Amino acid sequence: MPIPIRSVQNERVKFALRLRDRRDRDSTGCMLIEGYRENLRALDAGVRPRALFFCRALFLGTNEDELLRRAAAAGADLLDCSEAVFRKLSYRDRPDGLLAIAPIQRRTLAELRLPERPLVLVMERIEKPGNLGTMLRTADGAGVHAAIVCDRCTDVYNPNAVRASVGALFTVPVVEASSEEVMDWLRAKGIRIVAATPSATRVHFDCDFTRATAIVVGSEQYGLSPLWMEQADERVVIPMLGRCDSLNVAAAATILLYEVVRQRWPWIHPERAVHTPSST
Repeated sequence: MPIPIRSVQNERVKFALRLRDRRDRDSTGCMLIEGYRENLRALDAGVRPRALFFCRALFLGTNEDELLRRAAAAGADLLDCSEAVFRKLSYRDRPDGLLAIAPIQRRTLAELRLPERPLVLVMERIEKPGNLGTMLRTADGAGVHAAIVCDRCTDVYNPNAVRASVGALFTVPVVEASSEEVMDWLRAKGIRIVAATPSATRVHFDCDFTRATAIVVGSEQYGLSPLWMEQADERVVIPMLGRCDSLNVAAAATILLYEVVRQRWPWIHPERAVHTPSST
């Protein structure tokens, strides 16, 4: 039976609110997952939430009860919140009445399993959780085989990163490591390193992305560190025809990853159907 929660002073509510802070996420090994799609993708990926706060007054569809059933079957306590309590818990302007506490599942580089000619996205010192989450969402769409966060400035498990990823955090293998560790790992795997930088002279669509490739993007403020700039096999630039000299890092990553898709199509992920609008 769901446990009713009607006070923001409830200890479970207080614990969930503390998980907005990275120190508490790191110390407890727990994270927040808010939203129907995000929780559905987490469950599909085998995540076993410890608790699921819900508020029926905020539900947007008709499938929430099945998600509640699945979460309970996975071992989650179901916590039935008043609207006032849930709005206190939510970090969204328009909450949809679902927020889970789940264990953080960390991978290592050694645990990654890559196919022939893998595509890897490396993100160095990304400052904004929204950009990080957006790049994970793009990585999912472009069929990236591993997303690696180097020398983190923001936390992959920040609630805003989870939200911006729309659950792609659970569909793409994600690893956090130092730039040095990732560089050594890529070299050992024979993966070509392509660094994106406004200072390059070669445009990105002149680069051969059909080989095993790691695309490396860096901080918007400082760009890539000297390690990546000096050790990259190739440096590429996205053409800028206006007055600005660079794009938002998430936009840049999207352009680069979909150039890979263009070059590799149709043999990349042939088991995936192409979604096209039906004619009427």
